[in-house]
Formats: sequence, C-alpha cells, structure tokens
Amino acid sequence: MPKTEIQNLLVVGIDTVSIANSAKKAGYKIYAADYFGDTDLRRVCAKHESIIQQRPGKSCGKFESRFKPEAFLQMTRFLLKKVEIDAALLSSGLDDYSNVLNELNELVPIIGNRPEVIKRVREKPKFFEELKRLRIPHPEAAFVRDIKEAERVATEIGYPVVIKPSRGFGGAGIGMAQSPEGLKMMCKYASLGRDDVLIQKFIDGIHASASLLASHAAIKILTINEQLIGLPYVFQQEPFGYCGNVVPLRLANSVLEECRSIGEKVVLNFGLRGSNGIDFVISKGNIPYVVEVNPRFQGTLECVERILGINLVKEHINACIHDSLPIIEERSSNFCTRLILYTPARVIAPDLTYFRGVRDIPLLSTIIEKGEPLCSVIAVGNSRRVSLRKAKRTAQKIYTMLCPA
Repeated sequence: MPKTEIQNLLVVGIDTVSIANSAKKAGYKIYAADYFGDTDLRRVCAKHESIIQQRPGKSCGKFESRFKPEAFLQMTRFLLKKVEIDAALLSSGLDDYSNVLNELNELVPIIGNRPEVIKRVREKPKFFEELKRLRIPHPEAAFVRDIKEAERVATEIGYPVVIKPSRGFGGAGIGMAQSPEGLKMMCKYASLGRDDVLIQKFIDGIHASASLLASHAAIKILTINEQLIGLPYVFQQEPFGYCGNVVPLRLANSVLEECRSIGEKVVLNFGLRGSNGIDFVISKGNIPYVVEVNPRFQGTLECVERILGINLVKEHINACIHDSLPIIEERSSNFCTRLILYTPARVIAPDLTYFRGVRDIPLLSTIIEKGEPLCSVIAVGNSRRVSLRKAKRTAQKIYTMLCPA
C-alpha cells in the first residue's frame, strides 16, 4: 500500500460495525460491503451495500444459505461506480477465499496483509508444518477426504478429536468426536464428501486469543483475551460457536509471556502486518497451543480499544503505512466484555437503539430466524465477573423483549 493520503475507506466482511465506528472516529469517510446491513452500520456509512436487505416483516434468512463470498466483490464494484474509495479494511468472512481477496485487492488496495500472506496462514496443513518447524505447540491435525481416512487419522491422533470444515469462521460447523461412531456423524455435518475436513486433536483448556499490531520493523502484543465459546445462555447452537470475548484474560505471567513470545514468532515468520489475531487453547498444563491466525481485524476490536484507550483502525493504518506502533503508557484496570446474542426462536426484531452498549442492531420489525445473530452487547466493569454480569443483564432484558414471528 503506497504512503498516500487516505480519506475514503471501505470496510468489507461480516463483522463490520466496530471497524466502521473506529474508522469514523479516526476521521475517515466510511463505505461498507457487508453481510447484515445493520442499523448502526448505516449510521456511520456514507454509502453501504449488504447481502441481506433488512425490511420490516421480512425474513433475514439463514446465514448458511445466504453467505456468498463473491457477493462482496459485486457490492464493491457497485460502490466504486458511484464513489472513489482509497483503500479497504478487512473484517471476518473472507480469510479462506484467496481468489476473492486477490480480486478485491485489485479493485481497492487492502490495508494490512497481502492476499498471499493471508493464504499462507490460512492453509492449515502448511501452516501447521511451519508451526512444527518453529517448535510452536499446536494440536496435531490432518486434512482428510473420506470417512476411512478420517477414521485412520483419528485413531493415530487419539480420541477425542475436533472436526472442522476446510473453510469457515466463528466456530460454525465445528464438532467433537469421542469415538468412531461420533466421528462418522460429525464428518457428515462438516461436509465431508463435498470438501476436505480437518481432523484435529482436542485440547481441553481455556479458549484465548492474542490481539497484536505489527509494522515492518516491530511487533506489539496489545492484549491477551478470553474467548467465549458455545454459550447456551445466548442460544448459540454451535458447540464451538463464537459468542464474544472478555478482555483481558488474566493468566500467570509465565503463560502470558509464552503467548507473547509465540505471537512474535508467528508474526515474524509469516510477515504479518497491521492488526492480527492468534487463537490459542491454553491447556490445563498451562501450555498455549496455537489453533489459527486471523489475519485481519478481530471481534475484540472495541474491547481492546476500551481497555487500552487507543483507536485501533488509526493504529492499524499507522503500522501498515507509516511503519509506527502506538506507545501505550497506561492500561485500564477494567475488563471489557463483548457478548454476541443469538435468537432462541424465529423472532421479530425489537427496538434496540435505546440500549447503551448494544451493537450490530437489526432493523426494527425485521424477522430473524432461529439461531441467527441478534446483536452484540458491550459492557465494562472493574472485574471479569462484573463486566460479564453487566453484559448478561442487558442480554436478559433484550431476550424478554422478543416476540415470535
């Protein structure tokens, strides 16, 4: 990305509201090619296009049937016919679609990792081979093409195992098998037969992530975060489905330092730039196992900004274009929770605009299908317990407002 003056930014992906808000506060004019087209995204965008056209009384449909990676290219082309856009920022959703990222980068230069770098960290077999070479702990894993191969690999790795689709995000389609019978069922669920699936050793422990910034010359580990996974009280139907984060995650200093050391090794080896996330499982023996890299903005963005008192979009652009990283003199002693709510049934979206700390707000009276994302709740407290409790209270109030469609 050339060191030119940037004024107009395009935010692309699934989880775009926090990025758009941050970019707006940093002084940029915002455009978006996103999936949901939520109310609070529309407020900060000069123009936007979305896959879902939210309308009162109309269903938003099911994500699994509506999501099309190529649609983001179509929306970007449509916006470029109307406005000039200087650069793009990536959210989640497109990490595993290198062909789409290549075309997007030709349409609008992506600030951050080049598509070929993203491909390197998202191609799991090669990625895990690199981790092995670097002597970085990671769950033993292999891609399989059929159930016989899956059974062989699972036996070699040892049960229980995790079964993952070859492409995806947010924990969708991931399951665990503790026996050959369970393996057959989960492989079918993860689309084996239509695509490869990843068989991975299950590591029992704390789900965590590192949020970091990288310039050409330096790396800064911003925060280590707790991931909230598969929570039934927010009606997440996926056992490994992403439900948000608590920032920061309190761990023994030795474990935190090991996470930071691993983060630095991964960034240097793969040449990552800007805002990136690394997902870990921290075992009961306090060993951080690297699960994957998210080579773009993460769902922790607003929580990280709240805790550190920075604008992450501004710092991402500074790192990528101006080769500078922020000086963080004092970290807040508070904790920040992001809780993602899902619908317990097919419901009519209520008016969520008057709630403080609610993000990803659907259009009033649109219909949201069972198990689909409803909104996010952001809450700050002086402890993990207080922060999470505040988020849960708001969630409970929202759930009492829901009416069946």
